[in-house]
Amino acid sequence: MTITNQKTILITGCSTGIGLCVAKGLQQRGYRVFATARKKDDVSRLNEMGLESLCLDLTDSLSIQNAVKEILNRTSGSLYALFNNGAYAQPGAVEDLRTDALRQQFETNVFGWHELTNQVLPVMLKQGYGRIIQNSSVLGFISLKFRGAYSASKYAIEGLSDTLRQELTGTNVFISLVEPGPIESQFRKNSFEMYKNNIDKESSRFKSDYVATEKRLTTVGPAVPFTLPPEAVLKRVIHALESKKPKARYYVTVPTYLFGYLKRLLSTRLMDKLLNKV
Repeated sequence: MTITNQKTILITGCSTGIGLCVAKGLQQRGYRVFATARKKDDVSRLNEMGLESLCLDLTDSLSIQNAVKEILNRTSGSLYALFNNGAYAQPGAVEDLRTDALRQQFETNVFGWHELTNQVLPVMLKQGYGRIIQNSSVLGFISLKFRGAYSASKYAIEGLSDTLRQELTGTNVFISLVEPGPIESQFRKNSFEMYKNNIDKESSRFKSDYVATEKRLTTVGPAVPFTLPPEAVLKRVIHALESKKPKARYYVTVPTYLFGYLKRLLSTRLMDKLLNKV
């Protein structure tokens, strides 16, 4: 494999936040980065920033196929790495979620990632090397009230990734999960729009609880302690790309380390009591 092939990476969700930070950071490190976004305006802006950018809508199979085809045309059929990052969070109590809203959450956060992964896996297996990095969350192994849809999608990604890791044993294609806690981004802004679109606060028994949810989603700047900049995720992505033995999981932020430890230590009953106070 050539140095050029080693350094090609496809990243989803690059319009802002983690995706943009990782795309820029890896480009500066010498990678050939294919930074993708759903909206054409964002793709144009990314190209103006000097990133090699394409449209990729994770809810559209044809968009996924076309993006992969175009990237492989540009790289003579090779791809070293995929960073699945594009996602959003649908807030709301489980009982207030319409099935369509939950399905929409999974279309982007799970099914799109799965389809894209399956598009690039044959390329990696044929060339004999590759890295797949999944941007999961602390909510991929613990659950918090009013975050059921997002947490369920991340639990699903964790399960698929753990299984795929076993199935890729001996292939020189490695899969890693990055599990951030609070990271500086526009994630809450997008979540607030989905909350307004899909949750009927006035008819919910959690009406008063949603006041705190709205405050958190509309807070400018860090809304919780231990929030880190997206460069913290970039650091883990670099290790997953460049280590001879990448980790299965990369914790990011104090809450991830703390809850990872407590989940192993506490009973389910005690863990629920603690999480109800968060």
